Amino acid sequence: MTMHAEPHAPTKTIHAVFLDVDGTYADYGVVPQSHARAVRAARTAGHKVLLCTGRPVAMLPEHILEAGFDGLVASAGAYVEVDGEVLMDRRFPAEMAARTLAALDVHDAIYVLESPEALHVRASAEPRLREIIESHFSQRPDGRKTGSSAILGSLTTIPADPSFAKISVFEAPVSVGSIAAEIGADVAVVENSIADEGRHTGELFRRGISKADGVAVAIERLGIDRADTIAFGDGENDLEMIAYAGLGVAIEGSHPGLLVLADRTALPPSRDGIAAAFAELGLI
Repeated sequence: MTMHAEPHAPTKTIHAVFLDVDGTYADYGVVPQSHARAVRAARTAGHKVLLCTGRPVAMLPEHILEAGFDGLVASAGAYVEVDGEVLMDRRFPAEMAARTLAALDVHDAIYVLESPEALHVRASAEPRLREIIESHFSQRPDGRKTGSSAILGSLTTIPADPSFAKISVFEAPVSVGSIAAEIGADVAVVENSIADEGRHTGELFRRGISKADGVAVAIERLGIDRADTIAFGDGENDLEMIAYAGLGVAIEGSHPGLLVLADRTALPPSRDGIAAAFAELGLI
């Protein structure tokens, strides 16, 4: 008599899910409760969920992190942390940092130096910076400024020898692209999530570093194939991540280039887009 083994149940694919913060996971810095619940449910189901943001760690307050995550890709790919272990922390070399600050100061720009530990601002620029930040976050439909605390609550004066991974420019008399050109080819610029073309905003970072680099480092540590990654984003600094992921999801109304690259779209955070997308993708 021949014995037949019971068939094995199919193995469930574990995905690594990467979430941009501003305009994707959070709405004006505030996370919808439906999004937090979706993250918890996806992790309970066995998936790995990580934030993948242009923000530095110092700009990620508890109300953004409270759902619980398996790791962080921060500073637009320059910093990677998985299960509490820092895997990458790339910053401006000293000579490049000095050259960059000199160019910004010549133009009297309003900017923040972003490192995992702190956000640095020139003392003389802080009043104007606070005005800009508070004005942006008050644009929420309910007028709440909760999201501004992530920036304004972490500001410190620029030290003598600052160490930073990225710079957010909130106001300048000329375009941030032209300032980047003055600095040199080793510095690149993308749109700022607190954008106002009249103020000439933008983010300066080391050319050649992107969120896709951070995703690659994170999934290597997690032991998850690139084909099993899902990335959500809405901005210019999400382009490489969306192109790299096994499945790229752009938020409706995203940067035009992102919509071209993405495999599908999701609703914005004001309409619980991450929660709906997680359900549609079978993550929860």
